Amino acid sequence: LYAASLRPRLLTWGATDEEIAGAYPGDDILSGARGGTTMATTLPASPEAVWAWLAQMGGGRGGWYSRDWLDNNGEPSADRIVPEWQSLEVGQQLAAPALTGENWFTVMHVEPCRSLVLRGAYGMFSGRAFDPDAGPIPHVYVDGIWGFHLTPAPGDQTRLVARTRGRSRPRWLASAFGFLIGEPMHFLMQTKQFDNLRDRLAQP
Repeated sequence: LYAASLRPRLLTWGATDEEIAGAYPGDDILSGARGGTTMATTLPASPEAVWAWLAQMGGGRGGWYSRDWLDNNGEPSADRIVPEWQSLEVGQQLAAPALTGENWFTVMHVEPCRSLVLRGAYGMFSGRAFDPDAGPIPHVYVDGIWGFHLTPAPGDQTRLVARTRGRSRPRWLASAFGFLIGEPMHFLMQTKQFDNLRDRLAQP
């Protein structure tokens, strides 16, 4: 029942058929990517206003606007725009939680007010990040992208599409982990981020 009915809805929560089928920047970053999600929501502000919140994401910056106890080391995500956190450039690393050592997302694509694509690669059991282009690559790992894509919507609103794509080794283990844990957790985190962004954009 979960695999046939509920899971497809979780992976495409809020997205239209056109958004699910559409191509977005970052789709071609990972060769051999298998699976992923395309989720979407409508936010009550212009793309420029939404971008200001996305541009300051990251640990030690604005946070991730989701469940801070889990993804921001218990620190509350920002509730205001901070000018010092508005700059983003390709190759920049944004801190993320790790079970051990350091973890980060690397900025792969920046198109202000339109698209932001992050990439994260880490050992599945350690949670420790690594550079997939420099190695060494762990025997058991996950390598994925997380993209945010903005389009104007009627009424000075914004359509935000969040897309993930991933690859891993070994595939059988990552598939089982994703099916049982990773995908449900991502759904809970992504929808919470949508809700928190909406609340921030609606504040005076």
